[in-house]
Amino acid sequence: MKVNSFPGKPFPLGATPDSKGVNFAIYASNATKIELCLFKTADDEIEYTKIELTERSHYIWHTYIPHLKPGQLYGYRVHGPYEPENGLRFNANKLLIDPYAKAISGVINWHDALFNYDVYSEEKDLSFSETDSAPFIPKSVVVDPKFDWEGDCPPKTPYHSTIIYETHVKGFTKLHPEIPEEIRGSYAAIGHPVTIEYLKKLGITAIELMPVHQFVADRHLVEQGLTNYWGYNTIGFFAPDVRYASSGNCGEQVTEFKQMVKELHKAGIEVILDVVYNHTAEGNQLGPTLSFKGIDNEGYYRLTEDKRYYMDYTGTGNTLNANLPNVLRLIMDSLRYWITEMHVDGFRFDLASTLARELHEVNRLSAFFDIIHQDPIISQVKLIAEPWDIGEGGYQVGKFPQGWGEWNGKYRDCVRDYWRGENSTLAEFASRFTGSADLYQEDLRNPTASINFVTAHDGFTLNDLVSYNEKHNEANGEDNNDGESHNRSNNYGVEGPTDDQEINQIREQQKRNFITTLFLSQGVPMLVAGDEISRTQGGNNNAYCQDNEISWLDWANADMELFDFTSKLIHFRRKHPAFARKRWFRGTPIKGVEDIAWFLPEGSQLSDDHWNNDFAKSLAVFINGRALRTRNEVGEALIDDGFYVIFNAHWESVDYKLPETLYAKNWTKIIDTTENEVADDETYEAESVITVKGRSIVVLHHPVIYDQSN
Repeated sequence: MKVNSFPGKPFPLGATPDSKGVNFAIYASNATKIELCLFKTADDEIEYTKIELTERSHYIWHTYIPHLKPGQLYGYRVHGPYEPENGLRFNANKLLIDPYAKAISGVINWHDALFNYDVYSEEKDLSFSETDSAPFIPKSVVVDPKFDWEGDCPPKTPYHSTIIYETHVKGFTKLHPEIPEEIRGSYAAIGHPVTIEYLKKLGITAIELMPVHQFVADRHLVEQGLTNYWGYNTIGFFAPDVRYASSGNCGEQVTEFKQMVKELHKAGIEVILDVVYNHTAEGNQLGPTLSFKGIDNEGYYRLTEDKRYYMDYTGTGNTLNANLPNVLRLIMDSLRYWITEMHVDGFRFDLASTLARELHEVNRLSAFFDIIHQDPIISQVKLIAEPWDIGEGGYQVGKFPQGWGEWNGKYRDCVRDYWRGENSTLAEFASRFTGSADLYQEDLRNPTASINFVTAHDGFTLNDLVSYNEKHNEANGEDNNDGESHNRSNNYGVEGPTDDQEINQIREQQKRNFITTLFLSQGVPMLVAGDEISRTQGGNNNAYCQDNEISWLDWANADMELFDFTSKLIHFRRKHPAFARKRWFRGTPIKGVEDIAWFLPEGSQLSDDHWNNDFAKSLAVFINGRALRTRNEVGEALIDDGFYVIFNAHWESVDYKLPETLYAKNWTKIIDTTENEVADDETYEAESVITVKGRSIVVLHHPVIYDQSN
């Protein structure tokens, strides 16, 4: 079928519709010929026409096709030498997804045709496949960008006021009885009033969605009846994954995603995306050819000295080369698109150290950071790093530049160790509780650089953290060899569920201890969806391939008592800026009283020797709400109450003598983690004794009085 074409323009990249047709532009520095293939339906096994792109501007091939409209399906065939030993893997028999596709019509239908080479050949990837892959690969979709945002404005919640909730689009709502069944597991379900009401009641200000960029379920998983549930295997950096759309697959997924964001924003909830720009779903030299590998292999990936092979800092088989200008442009264009067109409020970068690698070393001054810092759009949203990868020198906690938040893995490890009774110094626990100044203060970063978490999507849930000593990943099909073996967990006597009331009481108390520690710590707290209702994965600490009841939130058995406790604690934190400081503690007096002071059970302050004690399990901290040294949005000095927090990780009770009247004349107990309540309780005078039960936290409160010091 003959189709008219015009030269078109090299920018913007991707497929851009206007009132008269569609402009197509694709980067390929080593290609010799590119054909645009058009399809009528997503199920078509062959294109109805091919248009050769004859115009090329600075490695960008482009054309304009009149009369095409949004919803048009397309793909590319890219010609060039097939020389894997030289890093060139062109094969025009393979239909390729546009790297800038704004929507993708479906998912991979695994077949040998998706590989550049004959998978049965002894030469492996040095052989050449002549089988057409078009019947087995989803098509790119021309998307209409128009959408009625109704004046949508981003909440722009300050970091110090932020409460992050990490969740999975499908897993959060798939079993929710109050969500209409036809939209469960979708973007529409996340934007549904039932979901939003739940998040508001809990106290969440930002929802962090696990990967929603179009991703690929690995072939070996699909053949085992599993899938890539988590989604850390991207193939479309601009396309919301079609699996989470309830409304359609030819661009409707974009509209549904936008509607979700709009509804969340109306409720004052930000949307943060977990993004994976460090690698793609095409794997190593034996992986499939779906997009980048067939378009410009050497122009997208980090190759070894022997260009047949890929550098792998991610454990997935390949690494995108963020040192190359076109790859940096792809990443930055993607980030800007999700901010400007999809209205998201921030990003959590998976294995972020990979993006900072120049040659092999991680460089905090790399081009990746330079470009983000000068970008007037990207630099203004929340940027959060997972500050490690699997390569040498990849653990970079505390080493990202100003303006970045970091998943604080040291916080997680320290807090877990403290509450399971491991011998660790009180100094580290105190540092993690107060924002991890040892990691962030020297670089003029604030306590909010620390994204504090006890659990995340990978690893045990909170319930399983106090119920299992060992991982139980048998369902993953790897003989329980996958997943972390050192979990810093404790089952308190029985592996998994038990009818032993004493053990269950300890477990419930420990869950409250973890939650209380998390939400009273300086920094930005992140809660994993379901931890507040005692979600279990049955001891599976690596449920990346479990798109089933193992991973989905079990609303029918939700622990609403723990939900109520967590909700009250989050709202308590949001009410009291003393636990969400913008600036570091100094340890210096305000009106004769330090902004923070640490105490022993006998009522005296800790000495240097006490800080280095690796067997002590208990300490108390005074937090002076009059010493915040900051102002609110209208310029008024910010003042809060005084608090005395007592931690006791020992299994036995400890008697604490309260401080002298300099700190407060009397105290009211407002939190005791041996109880499932956050409310005013008993009152204690200065220097009186309070008994703190084993494995518990007690929080005492003294209201600020503005005209006198106590």
